[in-house]
Amino acid sequence: MLDLLIEGGELIDGTGKARRFADIGVAGDKVVEIGRLEGYPARKLINAKGRIVAPGFIDVHTHDDCLLLHAPKGAHPKLSQGVTTVITGNCGLSLAPLITQSPPPPLDLLGSGDWRFESFADYLDALEQVQPVVNAACLVGHSTLRVKHMQQLNRPATDDECARMANDLQSALQAGAIGMSTGVYYPPAQSATAEELIAVGTPLQAANGIVTMHIRDEGDAITAALREALHIGKTLGITTVLSHHKLVGTANHGRSVETLGMIEAASKNQSVCLDCYPYNASSTMLLPARVNQSSDVLVTWSKTEPQAAGRSLFDLARERGQAPVDVAKALQPAGAIYFAMDESDVSRIMSHPLSMIGSDGLAHDVQPHPRLWGTFPRVLGRYVREQRLLSLELAIYKMTGLSARRFGLQGRGVLAVGNFADIVIFDEHDITDRASYQQPTRVSTGIDAVVVNGVLAFKQGCTVNSHAGRVLRRA
Repeated sequence: MLDLLIEGGELIDGTGKARRFADIGVAGDKVVEIGRLEGYPARKLINAKGRIVAPGFIDVHTHDDCLLLHAPKGAHPKLSQGVTTVITGNCGLSLAPLITQSPPPPLDLLGSGDWRFESFADYLDALEQVQPVVNAACLVGHSTLRVKHMQQLNRPATDDECARMANDLQSALQAGAIGMSTGVYYPPAQSATAEELIAVGTPLQAANGIVTMHIRDEGDAITAALREALHIGKTLGITTVLSHHKLVGTANHGRSVETLGMIEAASKNQSVCLDCYPYNASSTMLLPARVNQSSDVLVTWSKTEPQAAGRSLFDLARERGQAPVDVAKALQPAGAIYFAMDESDVSRIMSHPLSMIGSDGLAHDVQPHPRLWGTFPRVLGRYVREQRLLSLELAIYKMTGLSARRFGLQGRGVLAVGNFADIVIFDEHDITDRASYQQPTRVSTGIDAVVVNGVLAFKQGCTVNSHAGRVLRRA
């Protein structure tokens, strides 16, 4: 007796292979049958005729550390777009191990109320206790380690501080963390040297962990920043993921030809890949230095002036008769969306064989970037169906099988007998992102159902189970 039978759909299995008609039989949390299963006895039946049946999407770049601890009412920003697994703790920012009531920027992008975990093991245990809505594999943030172990962040770490950070990383890996993330772009880690990152990351070698890197610069100095990141990954001898690869500033538009060439050349001698999102605007803390690189800047939140959320920084500057940079300083601490990328770079990076899809959404912004709610349907609607940049099979591979392989998520990302039953069912002709910069939390259309670990978790726009996810600890 099957627990769930999905019949009549077209299977795209996450390997990049061509679609085929096949039914899916699920027992417990695993796929147990694939083929013609008409008439098989099953406790629950889903008719997928006219629909695509694919592995649940894997969001390889999230800041969902706090979001996972809570089950929001109504539609969920990840589940509603077909995501069944998230990678948390990116850009050097992880919720643990750190206890504080005042996380410094950009750690405050994760929210301010859940900084209560002395160890990474405590955080993973808390996640397991609440049973998250989706699966979670978690990274340790280098910036978080710095804030915990260093009283002065505007200098390189001493040997003793590096050793203490490495010990925390070692403990986190033993508890089940999958690797470390870095964010030397941001103030808490800007003074960190490559030697510091290598020293702190040394435990990753024996653990076969992964390092994800928000590199030091994504504008004029991007090639030097890439060389540094590639050097760190190669020295450690581990898989390196270059986070949300992009080029910012008009002067750098088109340079993805150069940067992708660098990454491709490096990939011949080391394990390296990258993630990207399908938008030509980025989002992070409000940085005055970024303002003049952008054609527009939208404020996503401000503690000083909460009413500024959702407003154009340039409009605010005109109303006040001030320079935009001065308004940005006055709004601190704050977050923003920057329109500083070129669409041709976005498309070129997304279609590159080494790229995966990640949202980089910030769940705690008052007026978030629409990527939090719309990333995966946007790829399938805009870039597959409308622009034909990617085939549907290739796009799904970039969201599933490739991501699972790079991050070592065994038994996930591919629909095959014996693998976990993380499944999304959608209408390829209708799937569309509806989240916009003006209305960033609108739910996408075209997702019929989402199954997490064999449990129906989302159906026709509604969350039906908020606790089907699991903590995916490093093997």
